[in-house]
Amino acid sequence: MDSPGRSGAPVLVIMGVSGSGKSTVAALVADTLGWDLLEGDDLHPRANVEKMAAGRPLGDADRAPWLAAIGEWIRHHTARNRPGVVTCSALRRSYRDDLAGENVVFVYLAGTREQIRERLRARRGHYMPAGLLDSQFAAFEPLEPDEAAIVVGIDAEPAEIAAEIVRRAAEWTPGTDVSPRP
Repeated sequence: MDSPGRSGAPVLVIMGVSGSGKSTVAALVADTLGWDLLEGDDLHPRANVEKMAAGRPLGDADRAPWLAAIGEWIRHHTARNRPGVVTCSALRRSYRDDLAGENVVFVYLAGTREQIRERLRARRGHYMPAGLLDSQFAAFEPLEPDEAAIVVGIDAEPAEIAAEIVRRAAEWTPGTDVSPRP
């Protein structure tokens, strides 16, 4: 996945299956850079949250309004040349195609099923039960070489993962200040 030059402020889409650390890492990246942050899960309609909490996986029709809202946030930021970080599972290529743009870079937090299952078992207070992990892995379509993407493993501590993303984002966004805030 080559790093083509970008002409505007980037939007990083922190993606991966539930439990991969999207929210934690995205908050660290956004805070480090002083960029806007959107927690994509906050845009799920109530029906989606209730469905997932009941242990039922979402289908494409369920995800459509959620993805549209995230896409609108991304387009708003890129139109105003404003950098941002957003969390979104972005499991399928078609979802990523809907969110993609010249200045959008997908950041995939890659982990094994076993790593993520353990994280989900330890997590408290989230509506996504560990029982839906298999459906997330089944839905995931690996990134393809033509997608603007950075892949980062989840073996390290969140702060180290965020630092790696900041370092690698600088390669993707020449001319954009991706240096940490003082």
